[in-house]
Amino acid sequence: MLRIELIPTLTHCIESAARQELQKSTGEYMHRGKKNKRLEEKIELLRMFLQTTDFRKLRAESGKYLMEGKTVRFTLTLEKGNPKYEMKVN
Repeated sequence: MLRIELIPTLTHCIESAARQELQKSTGEYMHRGKKNKRLEEKIELLRMFLQTTDFRKLRAESGKYLMEGKTVRFTLTLEKGNPKYEMKVN
C-alpha cells in the first residue's frame, strides 16, 4: 500500500507540504522519461488529497501542536479510491 508522509512546519502548512511533494514527484516523473507506476500513484494520491481536503481544518488541528514546538506528521493513504490521512503528534 502506498503511504506518503508529510510534515508541516510553522512556515509551511500541510497544504504547502503536499503541493511541494506533488511538484517534486511530478518533476521526478518527467525527468525519468519512462513510466513509473509508483510515482504515478503517488502523484494521483497527492492530487486527490489537494482537491478534496479541508485544509482550514487541518491547519487548525496541526497548528496548535506546531505552536507548542511539537512535530506533526500526516500519513496519506488511498482507501477504496479515496485519499485518507492520519495525523500523529510527537
